[in-house]
Amino acid sequence: MSLYESTFIVRQDMSKADITKLTDQFIAIIEQGGGKVVKNEYWGIRSLAYKIDKNRKGHYTMLGIDAPAAAVKELERNMSINEDIIRCLTVRMDEMEEGPSVMMQTSRRSDEFVPEIDVAIDVVADVAAS
Repeated sequence: MSLYESTFIVRQDMSKADITKLTDQFIAIIEQGGGKVVKNEYWGIRSLAYKIDKNRKGHYTMLGIDAPAAAVKELERNMSINEDIIRCLTVRMDEMEEGPSVMMQTSRRSDEFVPEIDVAIDVVADVAAS
């Protein structure tokens, strides 16, 4: 079996529960085809580079897949039929990256960076008050 990363963008007006349900359907398709999902990451709602079908934002999800080509082809067919999916891309990988993807790591770094900004603002406010 081969390794794949499949990333898809869902319309911005969908709820998190709907996206989870849609992702579960895709996982079931892979498992029926004899494969397994190694990684399932929800990247959140992000702005698109340009408008796609009147959408400016979308929910991003990435699936790390270990499956035969036939199962991935069926997954792509179902993604192209689904009206809730704006865009999808599946690429074949030589090896699956361990741990969280780069997108998840950057979101964590930005979360960790926020308290440092608050401290800097407090210091500036104290200096300005003196």
